[in-house]
Amino acid sequence: MITRALGNSDLALTPLGFGAWAIGGAWEFGWGSQDDADSIGAIHHAVDLGINWIDTAAVYGLGHSEEVVARALAGRSNRPYVFTKCGLVWDAEGKTTRSLASVTRELDASLRRLKVDVIDLYQVHWPPADSSFEPGFVALAQAQEQGKIRHIGVSNFDVPLMERARRIAPIVSLQPPYSMIRRDIEREILPYCQREGLGVIVYSPMASGLLSGAMTRERIANLPADDWRRRSSAFSEPNLTRNLSIVDELREIAKREGARTPGEVAVAWTLQNPAVTGAIVGARSPEQVDGWIGAAAVPVS
Repeated sequence: MITRALGNSDLALTPLGFGAWAIGGAWEFGWGSQDDADSIGAIHHAVDLGINWIDTAAVYGLGHSEEVVARALAGRSNRPYVFTKCGLVWDAEGKTTRSLASVTRELDASLRRLKVDVIDLYQVHWPPADSSFEPGFVALAQAQEQGKIRHIGVSNFDVPLMERARRIAPIVSLQPPYSMIRRDIEREILPYCQREGLGVIVYSPMASGLLSGAMTRERIANLPADDWRRRSSAFSEPNLTRNLSIVDELREIAKREGARTPGEVAVAWTLQNPAVTGAIVGARSPEQVDGWIGAAAVPVS
């Protein structure tokens, strides 16, 4: 695959990255139970097909996703970049809080779970809900000076928050949600990132699987009780009928453009925005990787 520079960093990314949210297993925003062997197989398959970056987070499975990523990459010579996140901390019951008060401890824990000495891109997962914003970013800048972080990024930030963060620490990228059914970042956020030279790696380009072509009403109705998508407005009426009709249109475009799946068209559509560096696409098995790996080559106008 071709590569694209992530903002002003020295990271050259393939247009598609492997998303490790769903492989975390059970937690407050989990996708139901998951077989680690399937997860490791999916990562191996994606990397073997040319994907050169993996995006995870400490909170995915309350540390489990990072551990699975480490197991998948152990002993491999063609290691991809590894990105993770901080700022969502959990209590003994698994309930999460948005805070950067313990960012140094979080970073050290992620380094241990990932079995690495440095994290290529360390991202603030969500803006903190307490007074820890400034001291948290100071700690991130210090960790970068210490060599524990190559680059700092943010996720789910708006323009004022990005400007606030950039006054404290050097930020190279933003990770926002973006798909054909979630386009609000086009108004202000994407133009700002493009103007300021910030990289953008979008998440949920297939709307958490809804635009993949594999989702049916029956499958959605039978999602496990611990799958967070059961609580998503995109997966329930009145939005569900509209969203599934979009999938029908994507299926027709896929036939016309030589794509194999509607999901490839949906992901390709996000990559056509000139502000977007790459798209994070999840997979829970090697077969799911095959459902989107061709997206970077789909000629979507």
